[in-house]
Amino acid sequence: MKAISIPLKIINLQDDGFHLLVEVIVFKEKHLAVLDTGASRSVFDKSLIEKHISETLQVSDEINAATLFTTTTTIQATLPQLKIGTLKINNYETVAFDLQSVSETYQQFGHPPIMGIIGGDILMQYKAVINYQKMMLRLYR
Repeated sequence: MKAISIPLKIINLQDDGFHLLVEVIVFKEKHLAVLDTGASRSVFDKSLIEKHISETLQVSDEINAATLFTTTTTIQATLPQLKIGTLKINNYETVAFDLQSVSETYQQFGHPPIMGIIGGDILMQYKAVINYQKMMLRLYR
């Protein structure tokens, strides 16, 4: 198995805990995503998805992702490609939430906006190892 090392950024949310951020590339644009080991699956911001692939979206009444963020409606979509470091995931089936309030909270504390949450589906499939000392995420193909 080949390991892929991806640098992480840690942010302090007003001494209320820490979040790890990872850079992802979606629709050939760089964005930051929260690395969330407690999320059952990865999700992306609804506005980002709607901006790029609105014609192929499916609205779902079910909540398909359990994260620490709440939402009202979810949208199912297929990302043509999701890149995390040198890992490329083609035709990634995802769920989109409205992450605007989360992103605004980050920005209020002087942090960059986030456009996604990388959760357990990707972390499990690619046997993720998080090294806090080196601030590195390792994924295995």
